[in-house]
Amino acid sequence: MAANNAFVIVGASLAGAKAAQTLREEGFDGPIVLLGDEAERPYERPPLSKGYLLGKDERDTVYVHPSQWYAEQDIDLRLGATVTAIDPRAHEVTLADGGRIDYAKLLLTTGSSPRRLPVPGADLGNVHYLRSLIDSDRIKDSFESASRIVVIGAGWIGLETAAAARAAGVEVTVLEMAELPLLRVLGREVSQIFADLHTDHGVELRCGVQVAEITGNGSRANGVLLADGSRVAADAVIVGVGITPNTQLADAAGLEVDNGIRVDAHLRSSHLDISAAGDVANAFHPLLGKHIRVEHWANAVNQPQVAAKAMLGQDVTYDRVPYFFTDQYDLGMEYTGYVEPGGYDQVVFRGRRDTREFIAFWLAEGRVLAGMNVNVWDVTDPIRDLVTSGRAVDAKELADAAVPLTHLLGRPDGTG
Repeated sequence: MAANNAFVIVGASLAGAKAAQTLREEGFDGPIVLLGDEAERPYERPPLSKGYLLGKDERDTVYVHPSQWYAEQDIDLRLGATVTAIDPRAHEVTLADGGRIDYAKLLLTTGSSPRRLPVPGADLGNVHYLRSLIDSDRIKDSFESASRIVVIGAGWIGLETAAAARAAGVEVTVLEMAELPLLRVLGREVSQIFADLHTDHGVELRCGVQVAEITGNGSRANGVLLADGSRVAADAVIVGVGITPNTQLADAAGLEVDNGIRVDAHLRSSHLDISAAGDVANAFHPLLGKHIRVEHWANAVNQPQVAAKAMLGQDVTYDRVPYFFTDQYDLGMEYTGYVEPGGYDQVVFRGRRDTREFIAFWLAEGRVLAGMNVNVWDVTDPIRDLVTSGRAVDAKELADAAVPLTHLLGRPDGTG
């Protein structure tokens, strides 16, 4: 039982750790309890499919803070502590061991879980899903023993793990239901670039296919059977078919849940002493005028800072433009903005697609909704400013690399 002035954070994730850090930086000197059901202290997830999986980053680099930081900040970090219930009326959480913790304010950073493939064989021993540090270790180990890997799903996780497998010298087949990888996210114009990237690096990319079964020999997978009757042999299978927000606690507690925990621009839920941040939060975005749920690193870093300040009574809102990045082979990319599937009427390219050095802009009625810089750097700020300005731009000037992006914002200084 903690004191009833405690701030409790459920989810010892990047978002949870950043919220605890912000509370201390903002001068909160009361009890902070950070609860996590994993055995690892809070860590960042992007390296799990990027640098750490590739063997470029050491294990210690993935952690948010050094192990001693939590004690130094007087943060009660409890690992292996699963929360089983929330009682908003009593301001209390219940743990799996029967313990109870009172809270004055509660923050849910419970994240998300990989969507399971609903086919026979999906739970065989060498079928991998990537979400945790342990998952990344297991996939990395599979690169050492496997000569052929099948990746199911050509989203960001699927493509990043495919790139890591190729870097390890493993033969890779990627299976995707849609016509192109990342089609729903990027649209046809840009998706083809990622398809070409992977085929150029030796990946067998099979799109427009459906998985019927993961075949096995005993407890281990040995291939993937497709709906058309064809079979792809595999020594291991990696599944990346999306994630589902972990809303079970919120739902059972009577919080409003709709594609995540529904929160306002201050990241407060339908119970005002309970907030949510990160993957699990479906937050009202003032700039976009709608609720959105963003499953990327930048949200897990920045959203909890606003949530923590709001919990302290500060008048703050979360209005940052969504941002994410990827590294695959020799391609590095940053994406800034937000476009719903089919929510644009034009894509404008600045630079050279053939050498994969360009910026792509998604427009609607002449207004920039999002921009993606590929192997072009130090342009995130002007891209963000174009998105947030809401002003119409000249597509020809937008495509002309000789015209600084700042010029399109009415600022003659600077470059872009």
